[in-house]
Amino acid sequence: MNYEELRERHQVFYYHDFAIIESDEEFRVQYDFEIEGLSHFNPDFIITKPDAFTYANLRTVREAAFSLGMVELISYWKLTCAPEVIVECGKLNEDQIRWWKKLYFNGLGEFFYKNHIDVTEDAFMNLTSIGEALTGQIDQRHFSGNLIPVGGGKDSFVSLELLKGHKEENHAFVINHVMSAVHAAIAAGYESDRLIIAERSLDSRMLEFNKMGYLNGHTPFSAMCAFAASLTALIYGIQNICLSNEASANESTIKGSSVNHQYSKTFEFELDFKHYMDTYLTPEIHYFSLLRPLSELQIAGFFSTLTDYLPVFRSCNVGQKEERWCGHCAKCLFVCVMLSAYLPDETLRSIFGADMLNDETMKPLFLQLTGLEDDKPFECVGTREEVNTAAAMSIAAHERNGIPLPTLYQFYRESSYYEYYRDKTVDWDQFNEEHLVPEEYQALLKQWMEECKSL
Repeated sequence: MNYEELRERHQVFYYHDFAIIESDEEFRVQYDFEIEGLSHFNPDFIITKPDAFTYANLRTVREAAFSLGMVELISYWKLTCAPEVIVECGKLNEDQIRWWKKLYFNGLGEFFYKNHIDVTEDAFMNLTSIGEALTGQIDQRHFSGNLIPVGGGKDSFVSLELLKGHKEENHAFVINHVMSAVHAAIAAGYESDRLIIAERSLDSRMLEFNKMGYLNGHTPFSAMCAFAASLTALIYGIQNICLSNEASANESTIKGSSVNHQYSKTFEFELDFKHYMDTYLTPEIHYFSLLRPLSELQIAGFFSTLTDYLPVFRSCNVGQKEERWCGHCAKCLFVCVMLSAYLPDETLRSIFGADMLNDETMKPLFLQLTGLEDDKPFECVGTREEVNTAAAMSIAAHERNGIPLPTLYQFYRESSYYEYYRDKTVDWDQFNEEHLVPEEYQALLKQWMEECKSL
């Protein structure tokens, strides 16, 4: 369906309300959204509680539940891109309205690009707040410990490994029983009350409208995870939310533009989220990416030494439900290339169940990942520089050991890029200073980097 036609037909989107339904064991939030002239939508979010305390009485918890709705609404708004968004519950000031519009606009960069929608941050939406300020009790608890969101990929394992000395004060956090993530947490020793699993539903009516041709596309999922983790941390009294986003997430997907599939994993969003948390929720919770000082190439190097986790980790979106690597997508190939800088071919084949580096059908994706074609795949992948350096490191290892090059690397060795990258390697002294990592955890990173120099 046509963007302009849908905006004309459905001009108003409402965030009517959120309802907290709480028992001694469970905390649930249900939302009420509406696209005028189309449908209501009622997704919900559920977590198990640590005790029987009534958390809905706390103002910060109510603000966090409301804010989670603010990020959830974008999944439903994008069906028609209604020009007017009216928030009838909670109160937003002008700073907050600008904050949310910036997140929506940049977080939907891929959605706008793929749907050929040419809009500006000022004009794509008029966001109005007409609700009352939320009230509740002051939270006077002492916050401590770490909440570690786990997705099942190598980055999560690296964070879990780095923080293993704090295990008694850590909780792993997973959204929606994604079994690869659950099994990753369990493999790292997080079970029972040390593993918090939240359930986030999508209203089935949205999925039906997608099938009918209403607009669809990527939304800032990591921003939703940020607010979901914050609500969880408030209920559990946890001080630190330790993400696993690396410096590489800052690079745009479409060359020469600001379109970034990973916008809500960038340092820019991390800074914005800190401002929002400190100003409008609570400064007691610290949200930061533990791996922000590092590159994907450094993370892959450290992960390659965690041999117990090599058969367990998964980060393929295509094969996620079956807990497998599909062996044909950009994410599979990217992870394979990164690890090829450190691991032999036979180990890679055993991990992925496929010989991707000898698969000529992967060449178009390889061209995108290296930058031999301008635009990267719309996936959570590292920088072009990192992919080229990993390929060059792997080629050097093959030649050093007298092993024939895989097909993709035979091609790459003949490319114009190879001469530039052939002598490059991972820099274990590189430490990106754009981060919010506490000093205590910076020391853990630097100690590990020193140990990795022998790889």
